[in-house]
Amino acid sequence: MSSSAATKRAPWVLLAPFLLLFVLTFVIPIVIAIGSSFTKVSRAGLFGEGGVTSEFAWFDNYAQVLGDSNFIASIGRMFLFGIVQVPVMLILCTVLALLLESASAKWPGVFRAAYFLPYGVPGVIATILWSFLYVPGLSPIIDVGESLGFTPDFLGENTVLWAIANIVTWSYTGYNMLIIIAQLKSIPVELYEAAKVDGASPLRVATSIQLPLIRPALLLTAVFSIIGTLQLFAEAQVLQRVAPAIDSQYTPNLSAYTTAFAYNDYNVAAAQSVLIALVAFTLSIVFLSITNRKKA
Repeated sequence: MSSSAATKRAPWVLLAPFLLLFVLTFVIPIVIAIGSSFTKVSRAGLFGEGGVTSEFAWFDNYAQVLGDSNFIASIGRMFLFGIVQVPVMLILCTVLALLLESASAKWPGVFRAAYFLPYGVPGVIATILWSFLYVPGLSPIIDVGESLGFTPDFLGENTVLWAIANIVTWSYTGYNMLIIIAQLKSIPVELYEAAKVDGASPLRVATSIQLPLIRPALLLTAVFSIIGTLQLFAEAQVLQRVAPAIDSQYTPNLSAYTTAFAYNDYNVAAAQSVLIALVAFTLSIVFLSITNRKKA
């Protein structure tokens, strides 16, 4: 084998393990899910003892999903969730990043680690921890409120969505903050020196230099947050045990999970999953189109 042939083959040999895992864990599951969403399984007999047959269902599964008002309501609920939670989180992580990267910041490494720490807590554990602050009889916050003459209801029908938003914000603000900090560190020092010579205040530096230059990081975190909103699952599932307002279709992912593993209708669940992915993709494209149009 010639050296040139070996050189050309080397990148593919190095990439082969990744490509194999990518196909097995990403491409094939997506293809199977899409195929399953167009399939209908019929069972003969009361318990399926008469045999199981699969047939091409065209768009019947999608029609059933789109006709489910509870599933459509769950998407609308997450849309409302994202409109409020995503901007709040982006503002918080941007402010924290700017403060930690300012020249007057003390112990920035310690605070970066402290703010990032909640991201290291699994979503299930984080929800359990916060539930102790939400459940009457356990929550010191509710006890303090009752002593002041009012009773906060964190798990009510009109408030539980924002209780979940609080958990998500607590968990992911530090993670997004580090993405923005990485972008801030790429800003040339010369720009700061020129601004200092011109007598620019820290606020002017932030608004005229830092914020425009960290726009790619802000867009990245916003898209990740939009996609993550529609993937919300663990927080709602755990809080479902203590919050009667959360039903089995409270979020789109929880609805697909219930359809698959409670009702054993995997084909309709696959259609739900495909629609969730399409909605997330569409919202991300629309968001990027709007922001790019504003830039132009």
